Amino acid sequence: MAVVVGSLVIGIDAGGTASKAVVTDLSGAVLGRGAAGPGNPSAAGVSAARAIGSALRSALGPLDPASVTAGVVGVAGCSALADPGVAAAFAAEWAALGLRCEIPVVGDAVTAFAAGGDWAAGAVLIAGTGAVAALVDDLEITRVADGLGWLLGDEGSGLWLGLRAVRFAARRWSAPLARAVAAHAGAATADDLVHWAQALPPFGALAPLVCELADAGDPDAAAIVADGAARLVATLDELEAPDAPVVLAGGLLSADTPVRRAVQATLEGRGATIGTAGDPALGAARLALRRSQ
Repeated sequence: MAVVVGSLVIGIDAGGTASKAVVTDLSGAVLGRGAAGPGNPSAAGVSAARAIGSALRSALGPLDPASVTAGVVGVAGCSALADPGVAAAFAAEWAALGLRCEIPVVGDAVTAFAAGGDWAAGAVLIAGTGAVAALVDDLEITRVADGLGWLLGDEGSGLWLGLRAVRFAARRWSAPLARAVAAHAGAATADDLVHWAQALPPFGALAPLVCELADAGDPDAAAIVADGAARLVATLDELEAPDAPVVLAGGLLSADTPVRRAVQATLEGRGATIGTAGDPALGAARLALRRSQ
């Protein structure tokens, strides 16, 4: 039996690695959390809707979905919702959950920005599985840089770092970084590594290894990290808003990584105001509450 506790607000952060959901009351107190698989519809298609629905079911638990009065979903790759099949899958998931209110889907840059500070306008730089920078004004995206996917961009992202490490290893097989990459891939030879890479494994899973080796002083890993950080700053600069506060978001920029430290040092050297997105799912819930008032 569903438990009715008054009006509820939901927030969801769905990216290329995981979908996370939070349920709060109208005061912002967290009542439940849930997580599931990848929720980027550009990469996962209709299965993204199922993952997001699964995360929300876990967050709601015994709470009554009919009590949800507001919600926001922040999604990486939300442009894929223009696909009728993907849009229908999301609509079907909301109906199956028993939600009765409209649940707007926005770019994950909006919810990340909302999770990083109280500013109404500014910039957000995200580096997780992918990478994107966006200008946000009145909680709407007004300009975007990169976010083009790993084939065309996402420079400085976790996937970009991992792919750079694999490319390096295939050419410099005797280097310590190459041996670490080979161990990750289970490759005994460079040809084995090439065969492994052609199957398009999750290259982003190598990003923590690259960061760890960079922190340990490996010069090749450090060079990849430095290049990635420089590319992220260059992406931010494409927004042409040097005086805007900047929220750093995504696994590579919200945690203490060598990528974040390099980006932060550059921005601090410019005198930038910097915030960190602590919990994008909670930021989505706060955004939903703000929009409903």
